[in-house]
Amino acid sequence: MDFLIDSTHVHITTWVIGIVLFLVAAFMNPASKGRKIVHMVARLFYILILISGLALFIEYSSSDAMMYGLKFLFGLVTIGMMEMVLVRSKKQKPVTMFWALFAVSLFVTLFIGFMLPIGLDLF
Repeated sequence: MDFLIDSTHVHITTWVIGIVLFLVAAFMNPASKGRKIVHMVARLFYILILISGLALFIEYSSSDAMMYGLKFLFGLVTIGMMEMVLVRSKKQKPVTMFWALFAVSLFVTLFIGFMLPIGLDLF
């Protein structure tokens, strides 16, 4: 499992693909069979995001446990909001609040992730 913690490339790749799949599924017709397939593939990537994130958390959290813990928590919230948007829109229930919560939690997760020592040096 060393390939998960050698760098952040696996984790970044999985969350980028996961977000793209989420957006594709969110803007498809809720009744289409294609949306169900894309949603299932997105769920697979949610699991891969969690596995790669957990591996990075276990390896690097000793340097700054609170920030890594917050990033992990906001990552879980982001994935939860992605799932809530897809499930509630399929049931044709209002999703505006969940879109907003998704956007805020994604921003916070990315901000914390890029600030951490193993993140990209953007800030």
